[in-house]
Amino acid sequence: MIIREAQIKDIDALHKIRIAVRENILPDPSMITTNDYTEFLTKRGKGWLCETNDEVAGFAIVDLVKNNIWALFVAPLHEGKGIGKKLHDAMLDWYFIQTTENIWLGTSPDTRAEKFYRRAGWKAIGKRPNGEIHFEMSAKDWQESRM
Repeated sequence: MIIREAQIKDIDALHKIRIAVRENILPDPSMITTNDYTEFLTKRGKGWLCETNDEVAGFAIVDLVKNNIWALFVAPLHEGKGIGKKLHDAMLDWYFIQTTENIWLGTSPDTRAEKFYRRAGWKAIGKRPNGEIHFEMSAKDWQESRM
């Protein structure tokens, strides 16, 4: 299992995973474009992916402009192997080197994603207008969770 920085050449593989997930399903796969991935990978933030047996098994992208997690997805065939946690940790380690601003994300209630973020130390601070749970993580909370 290799975690590395995601590059423009990886976008097709990232999108393939994004449209294959079982939670947070896009109603229309064309809602997220190649230009969106390019913007987040090169201008707004940074991304990572996990390769296993020369296959992209998951990816994560953080947005430094809005201080949020834009994406964290694992291919269905690779769930439950710790890939999401490794991507999550690499992303937050990098994020909190760049800034001390709190980071946030939204995810649907009663999902595996909600449980994952709670286990990782995220704090639910309310609901977003779309009904998702609004989670936040501070630099201090992140440092304490790594001890």
